Amino acid sequence: MDVRLNSATFLAANCSYQESSTVIIGCPLDITTTFRPGTRFAPGTVREVSWGLETYSLLQDRDLEDLKICDVGDLELPFGNTEGALETIQRYVAAVAADKKFPVLIGGEHLLTLGVVKELSRQYADVVVVQIDAHADLRETYLGEHLSHATVMRRIADVVGEGSICQLGVRSATRDEIRYAKQIGSLCEVEEVVNRVEGRPVYVTVDLDVLDPAVAPGVSTPEPGGLTFDELISMLTRLQGLGVIGCDVVELSPTYDPTQQSAIAAAKVIRELILQFGRKKGIE
Repeated sequence: MDVRLNSATFLAANCSYQESSTVIIGCPLDITTTFRPGTRFAPGTVREVSWGLETYSLLQDRDLEDLKICDVGDLELPFGNTEGALETIQRYVAAVAADKKFPVLIGGEHLLTLGVVKELSRQYADVVVVQIDAHADLRETYLGEHLSHATVMRRIADVVGEGSICQLGVRSATRDEIRYAKQIGSLCEVEEVVNRVEGRPVYVTVDLDVLDPAVAPGVSTPEPGGLTFDELISMLTRLQGLGVIGCDVVELSPTYDPTQQSAIAAAKVIRELILQFGRKKGIE
């Protein structure tokens, strides 16, 4: 019987893993969220609302239907075991990267990026991490913990080196974080990022709270005064041409936005990232 069934995947992610070039990975990490937990529900919500979007982007004149995309579902993470969760993330990304596929992670709290970058920095030399975020996330510790969504970029600096972090959109930090950011030169404008990282492998991490809460209220740590959606997409578009090897969108906490506009924004950002950096069918 020829019947088509719906499945809980991201929009147009209908290829098998074997034939895919881009792999979407749900990463419901929600251990160190300190203000508004619930990021564990983000991957499923983003998948659900993504079907309200078109596969085609007018901005890029590109279509998800022209790409080989697989949605593998959500990683099973050991709840309450931060190091074990990061190891699980790293282990799965290791397999995806070894298969020469482009990983796209749907978070989940921002700490997940550490697990991804640990692996990609092992498989690629001289990796740069471009962070688009309201918060610097450069604390040495937070509430006595070295591993936290508030320390994630400090831990990533330990992995890739202090000169290999570029931060865009930051509007909230402690005094010590800003001192450290100025010391390592991580606070950048987009044009500076493009000039600094040209020719190097780049990982892009987007914390949804970079958007103004009026645009995306459903995040774990909202910070007034942020970007409009169009400003965020313009920022991402200006990264076109960089050697991006993977990306994530993190910190959606969908329970706090019953309108689902935050989740829809996250889904559209993911669509644009895939279209900008993914591979067309038949291209290796």
